[in-house]
Amino acid sequence: MFTRHRNLLFSVAYRILGSAADAEDAVQDAWIKWSAADRSQVAQPKAYLTRIVSNLALERLRSTRHQRETYVGPWLPEPILTGGDVAEAATVTESVSMAMLVVLETLSPLERAVFVLKEVFDFSHAEIAEAVGRSEAAVRQAVHRAREHVRARRPRFTADRSRQREVTERFFAAATGGDVNALMELLSPDVTLWTDGGGKVRQALRPVVGASTVAAWFAAIGTVTYQGVEPADMNAELAQINGGTGIVFSGPDRVIATVTFDFDADGRISAIHNVANPDKLRAVADGTVHDIAEQRTR
Repeated sequence: MFTRHRNLLFSVAYRILGSAADAEDAVQDAWIKWSAADRSQVAQPKAYLTRIVSNLALERLRSTRHQRETYVGPWLPEPILTGGDVAEAATVTESVSMAMLVVLETLSPLERAVFVLKEVFDFSHAEIAEAVGRSEAAVRQAVHRAREHVRARRPRFTADRSRQREVTERFFAAATGGDVNALMELLSPDVTLWTDGGGKVRQALRPVVGASTVAAWFAAIGTVTYQGVEPADMNAELAQINGGTGIVFSGPDRVIATVTFDFDADGRISAIHNVANPDKLRAVADGTVHDIAEQRTR
């Protein structure tokens, strides 16, 4: 029973935490609680398990909050490889995108948990109240605050998925070929590049803004040594990352970075998220593909 719902439990925990490693820990802790439970008293195992992992993820998010506030440079979510029929689950896909996870990071832990449970997994207010240990009235208020906050900060445009993939493929070709002019054509004039090295590897500690600066940054990848890897030893490939097409950069013995994109109304790249902190690349390096299209059904 637990194995049947394990992917769903990871999906819930990952959206609440933004960290694949922490989500896996929450799922493992849920298994321990499930093993000790009197299952004869559990009428709906799926809902029961989801409530357990939600509560565990919320506790873990609260305990790690200070670490994120003192993080070196921009904090970005830990990327994951994704699969499943995401083309028919746009809302679910958006909920696990880098852009949305960055927005969710600005919520309080409680607001983040209730937003995920209500908006993505369609829990009732009563079920959420039980999961997070709050009154139903408090949950309703938290959901309302979270919705307003997310609505004000989420990306306002969603380009067609085929257009997104086309632009990503063109960006991939231009970046690996060092073609600054081709990159400029794909970038919004006020594009922003966020780089997360976590103090472990050298990255920009502040956002890089502007098409010409961002284009030059990526065009140089194929011409200079990057994190100790010579250009000739650098490998780049397209991959499904957090529900969209992204790029994985690798050296001979390790994954070096992932790159994902947001798009404006014209289908140009408006934001780029570059994760290079080696501690955040393990989920991509181990090759596990997560089916994030599954939603809770009633």
